[in-house]
Amino acid sequence: MKPTIIAALLFTPLAALHAVESPKPNIILVMPDDVGYGDYACLGNPIMQTPSVDAFKKQSLLFTQFHVSPTCSPCRSALMSGRHEFKNGVTHTILERERLSLQTFTLPQMLKTVGYTSGVFGKWHLGDEAAYRPESRGFDEVYIHGGGGIGQTYPGSCGDAPGNTNINPTLLHNGTFEKTTGYCTDLFFTQALKWIDAKRTGKQPFFAYIPLNAAHGPHVVPEQYYKQYLGKPGVSQEAAKFFGMLENVDSNFGTLLGKLKEWGIEDNTLVIYLAGDNGGTEGVKIFNAGMKGTKGTPYQGGTHAACFMRWPAGGIKGGEECAALSAHLDLYPTLAEITGATFTEVMKKQVEGHSLLPLMKNSKADWIDRTLVHHVGRWAKGQAENAKFKNCAIQNSQFTLVNNEELYDLKADPGESKNVIDEHPEVVAKLRASYEQWWTEVKPLLVNEDVAIIPKINPFQELYYKQFGGSPTPADLKRMDPGPSSGAGDAEATPKKRKGKAVK
Repeated sequence: MKPTIIAALLFTPLAALHAVESPKPNIILVMPDDVGYGDYACLGNPIMQTPSVDAFKKQSLLFTQFHVSPTCSPCRSALMSGRHEFKNGVTHTILERERLSLQTFTLPQMLKTVGYTSGVFGKWHLGDEAAYRPESRGFDEVYIHGGGGIGQTYPGSCGDAPGNTNINPTLLHNGTFEKTTGYCTDLFFTQALKWIDAKRTGKQPFFAYIPLNAAHGPHVVPEQYYKQYLGKPGVSQEAAKFFGMLENVDSNFGTLLGKLKEWGIEDNTLVIYLAGDNGGTEGVKIFNAGMKGTKGTPYQGGTHAACFMRWPAGGIKGGEECAALSAHLDLYPTLAEITGATFTEVMKKQVEGHSLLPLMKNSKADWIDRTLVHHVGRWAKGQAENAKFKNCAIQNSQFTLVNNEELYDLKADPGESKNVIDEHPEVVAKLRASYEQWWTEVKPLLVNEDVAIIPKINPFQELYYKQFGGSPTPADLKRMDPGPSSGAGDAEATPKKRKGKAVK
């Protein structure tokens, strides 16, 4: 059966499948950046200190076979839409190809139909032009940086405020830039808590989306946040900074959970901690949970992420695990079912994920043997068809077919060490057929592939100069130019190094 047909069967009728007796819950989604499955103490890391997430694991349901996209913008696109990122036109992280299609009916827009107010705090990375920014996509409160990492600047719609850094960053707050004092992660959580505090006593339920830039590069972080990792076996200074950024996320997450308890709203607040937006980066050199691959690859190490959910009023039992094959694109239909949103015809055509609510109520509930497609994208302009089988994988609950020529039995070989493609021709044929169907569906929706003109100054920076005056220097413009190939100058994989000493 085709994946799209399966999806249609699973969410029709959606709201009627599982009635939620409690009032609509508040929803908080926290997601750090560039953090892998193996970067948490509770998931086996021997170096990291993550006491808040470790404690949260005991209170929540952990989806152990949860998948995200191989890179940043694509993952955010799937979260906001409930479908594969390519079907939103997001095939890259820069050069206009990170823009979330304007035809997409976003998660906060869906939640607005059932009375929610929504805020985003951190990294948006789905387009910096006015029509693509979060305030135009359903969010009522916006507190963000630009581009893929704070301080990264590239042409077109992907760039941050000029000269920005994780320390004292300039952030866009509801359309106006604010020059802040403090460390970026602390600032994002502080603003989120301030907004939640203002909303918690009202009649309107809230959705707080906290997609952090940490621990994405550049790894600029105060020394007191990472010095405890210096000198540990195998830990370079960059790795120490990475671990320090993540430990700071963990500390702020603990503060958030404490406030929910203090305010008396933790019982009917669904807290989702999506432990990474793609595969691991700096941390995989220390521990990769036995997986092959990293961010930017189609192997399990590039897409396998931990997802924790806590919602006592919704019947989630703490300390349990669910091994069902699940993904970021499932969160949209899950929240639609929980909140009682009605699926319009547009949403039915858009959403291909499955509601996880049955598994949230019973972690051993029956689950379909679905297929998931992982594709890194990032092909050069006009080369989509040539990249069809490059850096891609299609998997079901047992097997994954990588690059159309490697088959791994994930049950027997989770580390993807033995290619068994010659031993299972029937499995290969089935996965290939599903992939061909998926590619046929994707091609008409690649709406960002033929952008003719990329503005010399990206719109985020243009807004900055309009507020503060000035303009980029010729040297800045030269630095912004990644060259003629739209597959080059990757803001995610090759962040520019900063000169000078780390900020302490």
